[in-house]
Amino acid sequence: MRDNQSDLSQLDRRLVWQGFKQLAPISLFVIVFGAAFGLAATQAGLTDSLSLSMSALVFAGASQFAALDLWGPQVPLFTLLLTVFAINSRHLLMGATLYPWLRTLPTAQRYGIMLVVSDANWAMSMQAFGRNQPGLGLLFGGGLALWSFWIFGTWLGVYFGNAIHDPFSLGLDMVMGCFLLALVVGGDKNLRILLIWVVAAGASLLAFRYLPDNSHVVVGALAGGIAGLLWTESGHVD
Repeated sequence: MRDNQSDLSQLDRRLVWQGFKQLAPISLFVIVFGAAFGLAATQAGLTDSLSLSMSALVFAGASQFAALDLWGPQVPLFTLLLTVFAINSRHLLMGATLYPWLRTLPTAQRYGIMLVVSDANWAMSMQAFGRNQPGLGLLFGGGLALWSFWIFGTWLGVYFGNAIHDPFSLGLDMVMGCFLLALVVGGDKNLRILLIWVVAAGASLLAFRYLPDNSHVVVGALAGGIAGLLWTESGHVD
């Protein structure tokens, strides 16, 4: 088991490059949203350098747009921090699911990889691990593709953003959701997985309806994670 775990934790330049190329097509759509953010940041009064720095250091579209909603002459720092933490808290669960394969890496390398983890490259790497294939190349290389295209999109938005002022009217906001849904449908199919998704979706919908903005992200992730913990992998029957 330990040797198999070590094989799945492989990470070299070839695997990283393969991961980059595999996520590059979906990253093209990220450019559009980066451009939308760059334009919105400029309209909110952020300087060009601050807009680009936010995309490079934060690399989280939803929380960056949420931060713009709170931006002004008097920035409510505590509210801003709490909002960003709530939206990105799902990364706590992502990190927990990735730990079995990341723990063999040096600490600096481990956290360096986690800096570019997002929904898409996390989902694809977990799918690779589920097929008993190395997934860290997808995680890191794919993350680098998404991160670099996001920054490039932000730059386009800062300087040429008026060309893409409303990506939602083109239906482009559905691209990432459909991509992740396709990964879910193509993954393992058993009663345990179905229950986890039903619990997560139900809790998220209820939170979206009755709780404050963005809390559905946290509630759905926690509900699904707890369901998975209560019904462990060894205890389910296909």
